[in-house]
Amino acid sequence: MGTLFFFHSPIPHFSLPSMPKPIALPPLSCLRNNGDVNSLHEQKSEGNKNVDMSQSMCDDDQNVKQDNIWQLFKEAQQNILYLNKQRLGAIEKLDKTNREKQSLLSKIKKLEAEKQAGAGKDNLSTCSELLLRIDAMVLSSMISAGEASELRSLVMNHKVSLADVFNIISHKKDPELLGELRRFSDGHKKNGFHIVHICTEMTPLVPRGSVASYVTGISRALQRKGHLVEVILPKYASLNLDEVQGLHEVNVEVTSYFNGQLHGNRIWTGVVFGIGVTLIEPKYYSSFFSHEMIYGYPDDFERFSYFCRASLDYIVKCGKQPDVLHLHNWETAIVGPLFWDTFVKQGLEGTRILFTCHGFNSQGIEQPDKLALCGLDPLRLHRPDRLQDNTNTQLVNILKGGVVYSNRVVIMSSIYPKHVIVHNLSHELEPTLNVHRDKLVIAPYGLDKSTWDPSTDYFLPENFNAENMNGKAFCKAALLQKLGLSEHSSTILVGCIFSEGRDLDRKRVKEVILNAKQYDVQLQFIFMGTSERLIMNQAPESLQTEFKDDNLKFVPTYDEALLHLVFAGSDIILCQSFLDPTDEIPLIALRYGAAPIALAPDASSNRSIPFDRSFINQDHEATKYSELINSSFVNMSISLAIDEIRTNPAMWKRKIMQAMAHDLSWDGECYDVHVEAYSAIKNM
Repeated sequence: MGTLFFFHSPIPHFSLPSMPKPIALPPLSCLRNNGDVNSLHEQKSEGNKNVDMSQSMCDDDQNVKQDNIWQLFKEAQQNILYLNKQRLGAIEKLDKTNREKQSLLSKIKKLEAEKQAGAGKDNLSTCSELLLRIDAMVLSSMISAGEASELRSLVMNHKVSLADVFNIISHKKDPELLGELRRFSDGHKKNGFHIVHICTEMTPLVPRGSVASYVTGISRALQRKGHLVEVILPKYASLNLDEVQGLHEVNVEVTSYFNGQLHGNRIWTGVVFGIGVTLIEPKYYSSFFSHEMIYGYPDDFERFSYFCRASLDYIVKCGKQPDVLHLHNWETAIVGPLFWDTFVKQGLEGTRILFTCHGFNSQGIEQPDKLALCGLDPLRLHRPDRLQDNTNTQLVNILKGGVVYSNRVVIMSSIYPKHVIVHNLSHELEPTLNVHRDKLVIAPYGLDKSTWDPSTDYFLPENFNAENMNGKAFCKAALLQKLGLSEHSSTILVGCIFSEGRDLDRKRVKEVILNAKQYDVQLQFIFMGTSERLIMNQAPESLQTEFKDDNLKFVPTYDEALLHLVFAGSDIILCQSFLDPTDEIPLIALRYGAAPIALAPDASSNRSIPFDRSFINQDHEATKYSELINSSFVNMSISLAIDEIRTNPAMWKRKIMQAMAHDLSWDGECYDVHVEAYSAIKNM
């Protein structure tokens, strides 16, 4: 049996040799015996005819054979080309099928993980929706503020069982629902805290900065531990409402005081990640929150003081009696004096104020008479021990008012200790912070552990944790193979991750690469971004072109699965700084067993503000995360890391495992600091 071979390239065209043409002979003639020339000529002519016919038949046979050969050859060539095309198409379809299969498997794993992680989230979402229905009953005068408070306590204590009931009766109208709630009530005392955030940012509705991620992160952590959390926001025109469940407008107008009059507000409610969210939309001052940006306008004080007053009016009208009103930065700091001067005696006697400060660069410096817009007395507040600005005494400082009129102040700082913040970073507020020093506590930012956890990460080919690091080596091999890099076990893999809105310092990265190349060690660099919206500069590509090094890999497009694999497979992660609260890269690196090394000088040994280790562990002077970074990574360069990996791998591994053991999520140190603060002020 013959064998059929398939060629990858097209078959070349071969020409067959041409057949020789028959030679035409002249006619022959001879005399017959009788001398009859014609008779002999006839015979010879007949013979010639026979020869010609025979030759012609031979020529025809040759032509037919030649045509047949050509036809067979063409058909064979076409068949081979067709089969080759079919083979390539089949390979392409197979590759596509494999990619789709892998993508589908990843999606299935992701959905399963989300289902497991969100098993309790559905109950929280249901209970948050139920609480919003109770608010609507108060606004429509169906129930009193006192009964509403009792029903809220009921919801807090019986989340699981109430969620089951409410899922069945959610289609019922308010009177029917109220009857079910009253029958369900057993009068037990509530256990967790009821916290209401009055803020200007929250992811994913307003994914602007550190406040947005913080509000969502700490709120989810608190709800996971049994506390009730609500968020009140302005209804910006630019809100991202994709993740809001059950968004609807409450069919009752809520009025609030501003500039000598009462003004109507539209109230919207919904649920985000299990957290009840209320959006306040001014009717008369509709332009306040219709801007393209959140901040940066001449009337920012008017906009946010209106919102703060409207939030308090809404809370009172709903009959809410939260344990804590949680305020953020100068934009909602005015709630403090408003609460103690106007609202505390309107059913909020048991409520306390916690103020979170994410920085002192912006403090809200205004003319004193503007305080009257939201109903405050400028003469009463324009005093050195209240809102008077420490530098320009003719003005008032709204951020200062937040510190003075709160029961606790949480300063968000992952790295700097309290004394450095007070003495070096408070921007003329040092005297005020010293007076209220006992109120001040420091808390670090955190990570969303449902997204960043190597022990459960569905994007990884093999999971790992601090106790069992075997999966990290597997992830490293998978990463090298996926990117087409050489797969040597001794290779040191360096990931360089761009955060959204930041460009890479090409000069600094080039220095790092050149210094690292001086060592007799196999180094590989991977550059990529952290967001689909990220627009990077040309630095990585130009570096790859300049070095012409196969060990320098640039990933030009966002790939969520690959991003997780880079964190899991890298030994070192280059980050911009340890100081930026919105930059999660150092936290993720530590969580995934990689050493974070900062490129920016403010986070290296040359930083301008020294870290005084004598203050550690004294009166919440520094966070545990700060201790970890300053003891192990803040002075580390890539050359020092290479030295330690090569000369003392056991010590290096121990350092990495110890770092991984820290809970860097919102549920860790950040949660503990907040619950301690809530407990302290609730007992005042």
